[in-house]
Amino acid sequence: MKNKKARKKSNKVPVKEAFILNFRGYKIIWDRYPMMLVSSAICAVANALIPYVGIYLSAQIINEIAGERNSDVLTRLALAALISAAVLGLSSAGLSRWKNCQYAGQWYKRNKINTDKLLSMDFCDVDDPNTHDLLSQIRQNNQWSGWGLSRLFWGFESFINSIFTIAGAIALTISLFTLQVPESAGEIAVLNNPVFIAVIIFVMLAVTFISPLLSNKTGIYWARHSENAKMGNRWFCFFGFMGSDNSRALDMRVYRQDIICKNYNDRDMGFTPKSQIAKWARGPMGALNASSAAVSHIFTALIYIFVCLKSWSGAFGVGSVTQYIGAITALSGGVSSLISFFGGMRNNAPYLRTTFEFLDIPNAMYQGSLTTEKRSDKKYEIEFCNVGFKYPSSDEYALKNVSLKFKIGQRLAVVGQNGSGKTTFIKLLCRLYDPTEGEILLNGIDIRKYDYLQYMDIFSVVFQDFKLLSFSLGQNVAASSGYDSGKAEECLNKVGFGERLQAMNKSLETCLYKDLEEDGVEISGGEAQKIALARALYKDAPFIVLDEPTAALDPVAEFEVYSKMNEIAGDKTAVFISHRLSSCRFCQDIAVFHEGELIQRGSHDALLADETGKYHELWNAQAQYYQKNKEHYSV
Repeated sequence: MKNKKARKKSNKVPVKEAFILNFRGYKIIWDRYPMMLVSSAICAVANALIPYVGIYLSAQIINEIAGERNSDVLTRLALAALISAAVLGLSSAGLSRWKNCQYAGQWYKRNKINTDKLLSMDFCDVDDPNTHDLLSQIRQNNQWSGWGLSRLFWGFESFINSIFTIAGAIALTISLFTLQVPESAGEIAVLNNPVFIAVIIFVMLAVTFISPLLSNKTGIYWARHSENAKMGNRWFCFFGFMGSDNSRALDMRVYRQDIICKNYNDRDMGFTPKSQIAKWARGPMGALNASSAAVSHIFTALIYIFVCLKSWSGAFGVGSVTQYIGAITALSGGVSSLISFFGGMRNNAPYLRTTFEFLDIPNAMYQGSLTTEKRSDKKYEIEFCNVGFKYPSSDEYALKNVSLKFKIGQRLAVVGQNGSGKTTFIKLLCRLYDPTEGEILLNGIDIRKYDYLQYMDIFSVVFQDFKLLSFSLGQNVAASSGYDSGKAEECLNKVGFGERLQAMNKSLETCLYKDLEEDGVEISGGEAQKIALARALYKDAPFIVLDEPTAALDPVAEFEVYSKMNEIAGDKTAVFISHRLSSCRFCQDIAVFHEGELIQRGSHDALLADETGKYHELWNAQAQYYQKNKEHYSV
C-alpha cells in the first residue's frame, strides 16, 4: 500500500518542475537537431494559418452571392480562392516534405542521445546494473506510450500549431462580437449588450477548457500504469519474438521452447484485455473521454446558436456564418490542443526525470592531461602497487594487495579459477576502472595523470565476449571505415586466417554476416576469434591483452595460434588470460590469482615444482582429466 502511494506521489510533478524538465528536454533537442524544431515550427505555422485563407475567401464568396452578386467581384474572389489554394497547397506540401526529411530517423536520433552518454560515461558506470536498469526504463517508457524525449519531438509542432491557430481564429472572430444586431431586431438586440457578450465568451472559454482538462485526466492513468506496462512490455519483447531469433532456433526446435513462450504470452502482460489499464479504460478513463466529447459537442451547439442568431437578426451576411463557425471551432480546437499540450507536459515530467537521471550520471574518473609518450621502442613499463578494488555495488574486494611489475616485451599469463579476479585485473590495467586502493604506474607515473584516451591507446585487447560488426572484413580488422589492405591481410595471415581469406570472392571487401548484404558470409566462432586477434594486431599497440584468445578454436587451430604466438606478439608486451594451463607454457611468466589476490608468480616449471601451490593443484586437476580421457579413448 505504501509503495502504491509512493508511486502515485512520484507521478505528481509540480508545475514549475514540469516546465523546467520539458524546457531542458527541448534544449537538448535544439542543441543536437535544431532544424528539426525549426522545420516543425514553420510547418506548424503554415498548417495553422493556411485553412483560414480558405475560410475567409469562402465566406466572402457566399456573402457576394447572397448580396450584390457582382460578377467581377465574384470572379476576383474565385480566382483568389483557386490561386491561393494551389500556392498554399504546394507550399504546405513542400514544408511537410522538409519537416519529414528532418524527422527521418527520429528513433535513431533520439537513441543517439542515450548512446552518446553511454560512450562518454565512466566504464564503471556502464558496467553498473543500475545504469542499464535506468536505460531499460527509458526504452520501455518510450515503447509503452511514447513517454520521455520522444513525446517532446512530436509535441513541439502541436504547441506551435495551437498558438497560431488561436491567433488566426481570434483575428477572424473579433468582428463576430463587434458587429451590432440592428435595433429593429427587437429582443434579440440584447446580443449587443456588453454584459451578455462577456457571459457568452466566458461560457465558451469555460466549456473549451473543461473538455481538454477531462481528456488530460486520462493521461494520469497511463502514467500510473507505466510500471506494470514497463515490465509487461519487457516480457512481451522477450517471449513474443524468441521464435524469430535465429541464435535460439536449435534450442527452440529441440526443446519446444515455443510452448514456454506461449504460456508466458497468454498471461496478463500489462496491456491485455485483463490488465488494469483495460479495466480503467472501461471505467474512469472511458467516462472521462466520453465526458470530454460531450462537453465539446455542447461548445459546438453554443457556437451555432450564437452565430446563427446574430446572422438571422441581420448583424452580418450568411456567408460570414461559415467564417465565424469555422474560426471559433478552430479556436476551440487550438485552445483544447494547447491545454492538452500543457497537461501532457506534466504527465510526461516523471519520465523526463528518469531520462535526466540517466543523462546526469557524473563522470568521476580523473581524465588526466599528461601526454602518453610515443615510443618507437615500445618501452612502456607498468607496475601495480598494492592495488585493491571493490565494485561500486559491493563491499567485498574483487582484488586486494596486488603488486606486480610488467617486464617490457615479456609474455605474462594470468591464471586462476572463476571469480579469482583475472578479468578485474585486466579492467584495471586498461583503466576501464580506477583502483579503490593503491596505484598503477606507467613509466613511474600514476596512470590517472595521463590523458585517458591516449593511455587506452597503448592497449590492444581481445575480450572473451568480443563483437564483430556486419561490415567488410577489412573494416572489422582495422576497426575503421578506411584501412591499409596490405597490413590487414598480413595480420589475418599471422593468426591463421589466410586460407579462408583466399576463398572469399571479395577478399577484404567481403561483408561479414547477412544483416546488411545479401552476399555476406557467415563465419564460425573460431573464425571470428581469429579476426578479433587480427584486429588486435592491426592496432599495433605496445601492449596486447588476450582474454581466452583460443576458446572458440578447435585443437588444431589452437595449436597453430599458440605455436605462432611469439611471432604474433612480436616485441609487444603480451598478457594472456586462460583457463587452459597447457596454453600458458610458452609464457616466460605466469601470475596465479586466487580469491582476488596474487598468490604465486613464476615460470611454468618453477610453479609446477611447488607441490603445495595453487598452480600445481590446477595443473594436475586438468592433466588428470586429460589423462583419463586419453585412457578412455585408448580402450
